[in-house]
Amino acid sequence: MDLIPKPDQVVSAASNVAHKMFYGGLADLRQMPRTLIDDGMLREVYHYRPAAKVQEQGDPVLLVTPLAAPALCFDLRRGCSLVEHFVGAGRPTYLVEYGEVSFRDRALGMEHWIDEVVPTAIREVSEHAGGRPVHVIGWSLGGIFALLTAADSPDLPIASVTAVGSPFDVSLVPLVAPLRPLLNFTEGRGLITRGYQAFGGAPKPMVKWAFQLSSFQKLVTKPIAIATHVDDADYLAQIEAVDRFTANMIAYPGRTFGQLYHRFVKGNVLVTGRFDLDDRTIAITDIEAPVLVFGGSTDGIAPVPAVKAVVPLLTGSREVRFEIVPGGHLGMLTGRGARTTTWRVMDEWISRWSTDEPESAEEPDARAEEEPTIGTNRSRTHGSAASRALSS
Repeated sequence: MDLIPKPDQVVSAASNVAHKMFYGGLADLRQMPRTLIDDGMLREVYHYRPAAKVQEQGDPVLLVTPLAAPALCFDLRRGCSLVEHFVGAGRPTYLVEYGEVSFRDRALGMEHWIDEVVPTAIREVSEHAGGRPVHVIGWSLGGIFALLTAADSPDLPIASVTAVGSPFDVSLVPLVAPLRPLLNFTEGRGLITRGYQAFGGAPKPMVKWAFQLSSFQKLVTKPIAIATHVDDADYLAQIEAVDRFTANMIAYPGRTFGQLYHRFVKGNVLVTGRFDLDDRTIAITDIEAPVLVFGGSTDGIAPVPAVKAVVPLLTGSREVRFEIVPGGHLGMLTGRGARTTTWRVMDEWISRWSTDEPESAEEPDARAEEEPTIGTNRSRTHGSAASRALSS
C-alpha cells in the first residue's frame, strides 16, 4: 500500500477489513478431501481424492510430514497448497502424518519412523497406486527421514527423493552454531536433557515457541507488514494460514527428541553422511534413487549451506539436483512465490523420473531456457559426479 493510498487501494483495504470482521478471515482454509488407506502406531497414510474432471495418472507422490509440524505444511490454504497443485494436475497424491504425540509415546525413537512409518507408507502407496514407484517428498525433518529411509532400504519402490529445507550440517545454522560449544560442554547433563526427560519429550508450546523464534524478526515486524499490506487480500490470507499452521504444532516424543538433540544438534552426525541406528549404520552414499534438494534463500532454520551439505554425500545417486528457491523455511515449500519456483521444479523433476514420461528426461524445456526463473533452469541440473564437485 502506498504512503498516500490510491482510491482503489483504500477500497480494497476497507473491503479486506470488513471481510475480516464479518467473516473471520480472508483465507480459504478448507483442506483437500482425502481418504485414509493405512494406519498404525503414529502412522496415518492418506490418499487425496482426484479433482473433478481430472484423470489421475502417472507415478504417485508421497508427502512426508516432519515431526512436530502439522500436515498443513503441504495443504496450507486453497490457492497456496502443494497438495491442491498436484491433485489439480492429475498426479496421484498421498501423505503420511503421525497424529497426536502424547506422554505414552515417550519411548519411541527415530528408528520407529525410519524402520516402520516411512517404509510402510511407501509400500502402501505403491500398492494403492497399482504397483508404481513412488516419488517421496519430505520437508524439513521429513526430508531427512526420507533420505535415511532410502539409504537404509534400497529395495523400496522409490522413483525419486526430494528433500526440502533439510539441514545436514547443523554447525551452519545461525540459531544453533553459537550454542554448540556450550551444549557439548554440558555432556548431556544440561537443563534441556533433564527437561525433555521429565516431560517425556518437547511439548507443543515449546515447539511453537522455537518455530516463532526462528522468524523473530518477522514476528516483531508483523503488525507493520499487515498495516502496509492491508489492501492485499492474498498477502493477508497467507498470514492467516501461517498463523493456523503455527497454532497446530505437535509435540516431539521424548526419545526421538533426545536423539535429535544429542546426535543432530550437539553431535552434528549427519554432516558425516553416516547415522548409527540400533545395530547398523545408515550411509547416505547407499542412496541410489535420484535426489532433488531445495534450499530456501532466506531460510533461518535450515540455511542454504546447511542444506547443501548433503549434496557431496550423495555419491551413489543416479542424479542429484540442487536448487535455491525464494522463501524461508515454510515459505520455500508453500509460500506465494513457491507456485512459480519450487512447485515448477518439482513438476519437472517428477516428469523426468516418472515411468510413463520417458521423453521428458531427454527433451530440454524450451520455456526454461526462454524464462530464466529461479528453479527452472536446467543448467542447474547436476549428475552425481558434478554434484560432488559443487563448491559451497
